[in-house]
Amino acid sequence: MRSILRLGAVVAFGLAPLAVQAAEEISEFHLDNGMQVIVIEDTRAPAVVHMMWFRTGAADEPPGQSGIAHFVEHLMFKATDDLESGEFSRVVEANGGSDNAFTSWDYTGYFQRVASDRLGLMMQMEADRMTDLVFDPVEVDTERSVILEERAQRTDSTPGGLFNEQMRAALYLNHPYGVPIIGWRHEIEDLTIDEARAFHDTHYAPNNAILIVAGDADAEEVLRLAQEHYGPIPASDNLPPRTRPQEPPHNANRRVVFEDARVANPYVMVSYLTPSRQSGAQQEAAALFLLAEILGGSGQTSVLGETLQIEEGRSLFATAYYSATSLDPSSFTLLNMPMPGTGLDEAEADLHRVIDQFLQDGIDPDQFARIQFQVAASEIYRQDSVESLARMYGSALTSGLTVADVEAWPEVIAATTPEDVMEVARRLFGDTRSVTGYLTTPEPIAEEVTQ
Repeated sequence: MRSILRLGAVVAFGLAPLAVQAAEEISEFHLDNGMQVIVIEDTRAPAVVHMMWFRTGAADEPPGQSGIAHFVEHLMFKATDDLESGEFSRVVEANGGSDNAFTSWDYTGYFQRVASDRLGLMMQMEADRMTDLVFDPVEVDTERSVILEERAQRTDSTPGGLFNEQMRAALYLNHPYGVPIIGWRHEIEDLTIDEARAFHDTHYAPNNAILIVAGDADAEEVLRLAQEHYGPIPASDNLPPRTRPQEPPHNANRRVVFEDARVANPYVMVSYLTPSRQSGAQQEAAALFLLAEILGGSGQTSVLGETLQIEEGRSLFATAYYSATSLDPSSFTLLNMPMPGTGLDEAEADLHRVIDQFLQDGIDPDQFARIQFQVAASEIYRQDSVESLARMYGSALTSGLTVADVEAWPEVIAATTPEDVMEVARRLFGDTRSVTGYLTTPEPIAEEVTQ
């Protein structure tokens, strides 16, 4: 199957002065084994980005095996039947390219940026590690140590990293989004070679994969190469459905206080469980997306930044953010880092005071028009990068959306009204239960005074 989609965001937003030369054509295919193929053609430079996305991530891990998705991502750069350990990246570099990989809760992705005439070689090597990855006990033990050190550097040694883990764990009572992508340390230590092999064999199948090729590539030639290299890989009959434990009703507000002597600037966060983009029904997510921009998109002009940082001078930093793209419910977060000497209880009260005033006053029409214009511009400029486009499509498609949903997203945002945004704001900040977190330093211990 093939469909051709024209990118029409410039026309949709009426922003002709902001137009940039974007990808000319997006094509979609499906191989007989179920692999989805997306081609984003852009002939401005003789290079391509080859991305292989798998519809599996940290939220798809078996209980007790947190970190196994990320672990397998690391092991994919080790030996295969045809390549030595590390040879994959060496070959890419020798051909003038670069490569890397990433794991999230909903997906795992692998990419290479190379000259256009090296595309077939990338597919050949990617197909090899999909089917013939060697799980060497020594390599598995070594890479487990590497991941434990990565966790130590990125999470365990940073108060903010540890605090964010605790906040997510409190927000998601039952859903695996509450488990860190890198995994809990005690479970990483116990991951086995058999568990890694089983996860790879279960999820790394063509009918669980999306190939995205962006850049100087002809769609028909990409299809021919994909059929040559990926077509012979048989579809899996044992691919599990993506059914995850879902959240029960949140009937109580929760609080997290994380104390660490290394904290330089304490801050307060308030997080709410929110819907994400839904295929064919993205309006609510678009309104939440714009709400985050209005409340916290700019420190100079957003509601929180302008009020708490500029007008009142009570905060070093105040913002709001929302992740629209995820397979299951997402989160909306408010953050306030107060000026030194201001307690976190006051900072929390400031957040709620500004939000209450916003709900009372509504959205300034000029601000809304300006933010909608800025969002439209960013979407247009995003199309100027083939790697950015490939990531945009990959994260969306692995999160339950379609090519049509991705193409429609800018138009959905453009059609959102201030009334739509205020409606989701009243719902979000009304009866919705939240998790409030304090990241702070320990209270000093009073010294005993002896007579």
